[in-house]
Amino acid sequence: MTMGQLHKWKPPARYARPVNFAQLLFPDFSLILCGYLVCRFTALNRKVWEQVESLVYYFLFPVLLFHSIVKSPLDLGQASSLMGAGIALGLCGIALSYSLPHWPWIGKRLDVRLHAASAQVGFRFNSFIALALAEKMAGPPGLLMIAVLIGVCVPLFNVGAVWPMARHANKGFMRELLRNPLIIGTVSGLVANLLGFSMPFWLEPTVNRIGQASLALGLMAAGAGMQFGMLASAKTLGGLVLAVKHLGMPLLALGLALLFRLDPTQTTILLMFSAVPTASSCYVLAARMGYNGPYVAGLVTLSTLLGIVSLPFALGVLRPMAGA
Repeated sequence: MTMGQLHKWKPPARYARPVNFAQLLFPDFSLILCGYLVCRFTALNRKVWEQVESLVYYFLFPVLLFHSIVKSPLDLGQASSLMGAGIALGLCGIALSYSLPHWPWIGKRLDVRLHAASAQVGFRFNSFIALALAEKMAGPPGLLMIAVLIGVCVPLFNVGAVWPMARHANKGFMRELLRNPLIIGTVSGLVANLLGFSMPFWLEPTVNRIGQASLALGLMAAGAGMQFGMLASAKTLGGLVLAVKHLGMPLLALGLALLFRLDPTQTTILLMFSAVPTASSCYVLAARMGYNGPYVAGLVTLSTLLGIVSLPFALGVLRPMAGA
């Protein structure tokens, strides 16, 4: 199905059923909890999970991102409004997250280095949950639209995530950017898609299993590095970053949907995209670049929980305001 066919598509009844967001998010949160328990109460301690983090970061996640983009054909012309809204949403989210240390009164109380590691939580998204929700909310057109947003936003969001950490760690930004496996996987997937590349059918099962492994191991690695006590050391920062993600981003998405005059299906996907929990790879990126990984892992966990609130807010409250 191409973007030109989206307006003619009528969702079957099964796509109109209410989505149980708590049930949808439970598997991700339970995997994080499993990682936490396994690391704390078995012989599979932090040394083991550090190797798992490397496997996920350098191989599993890049393969998943490449495949997610390549498998859905993109028509950039017909998707231009949604792409524009997605890029604008990403830029606004990045700017809002970066602005926190400059806020009057509150900004001076924030740890600059800790903010550099956790700012990414305010604008990144869990692509696994987004893909699952898009299919439930809008069927095949939803999957195609979320693929468009993934293709244009993941490179932007990864640039936004890497830049402050590279700067505060006194590392070359361009070097870190060019070496970032998540950016490499996403950009190469987008280029391959636009060139008409399709995954060989005999390779599909293997790549699908790699994607499934990246989801499970990535979430468990986040749980293994989690220390809830670390959140108490910077409660103000954590609260602000999560407010940007779960309140600021959906409100921005509503305004942009109206500004770009998105159709109802596009509006639904953009609002869902803005309200899903943050990316589990936030922890992996922070840890691999030498920052406070356990603190970021705690924010990822809280973001997963808050998604149970922000998704109904975006889709149940804000979507009718946009006329979707």
